[in-house]
Amino acid sequence: MRPWALADVNYEYLKHNRYEVAVLPCGATEPHNLHLPYGTDLFEGTVVGEKICEAAHNQGAKVALLPTIPYGTETNQMAFPMAMNLNPSTLFAVITDLVKSLEHHGVKKFVLLNSHGGNEFKALVRELYGKTSVNVFLVSWYSAVKDLAADIFDHPDDHAGEMETSFGLAYFPELVARNADGTLIADDGAVAKTRFRAVNEGWVSITRPWHLLTTNSGSGYPHAATAEKGKKLLDAVVERLSPFLVELSNAKLDEKFPF
Repeated sequence: MRPWALADVNYEYLKHNRYEVAVLPCGATEPHNLHLPYGTDLFEGTVVGEKICEAAHNQGAKVALLPTIPYGTETNQMAFPMAMNLNPSTLFAVITDLVKSLEHHGVKKFVLLNSHGGNEFKALVRELYGKTSVNVFLVSWYSAVKDLAADIFDHPDDHAGEMETSFGLAYFPELVARNADGTLIADDGAVAKTRFRAVNEGWVSITRPWHLLTTNSGSGYPHAATAEKGKKLLDAVVERLSPFLVELSNAKLDEKFPF
């Protein structure tokens, strides 16, 4: 039994132990170029959640990892077969119900661990503020180490590129599709530009239709990926996020929290 993983524990354990912090990974089910599994974001969020909660627990944190939500917002990937969409309003409703459950059970510190770029939760965090006694923290795990990416990877990554492929090679290699010679069954992850400079430069945002943006849903060059790079990435995530969970677990809830 892993005492930091809610799915593993039993009622006997919970009768004598309480949690201070709950961590909920939220992934997606969608294509990742030709070579990575549809559950990539689900697997990444689960592995990150497991590693940071285990490390925090070993440092004394009273932390519970909740089972990962396997679906995310896919409205702009629906041209690809079996991309499984939950609209933002649906996803917000599910997470709100889970937050209410935590509130009922006296867990007042909640970390939403996002693992999918299409999940935009800042609006939900604002909506929950003042409506619940649960304190909500939001982190997209890949953003937590964004400043270190250039030290680990050779190519900018958006989706199914070097970073995610390295993660897959490190933690679910049996699901990464390769040729007989070990090379990836993947294209180069090239992306198309829109006809508008303002969009291409990032001055104006749109919801990107991925069937027009990419060839096979991949955005980012995957062929430089290695398992070693994936392990370096996760080590950096754990180094940054597990101490936060320890601090959060130990923090006193008062009228000035989190200040």
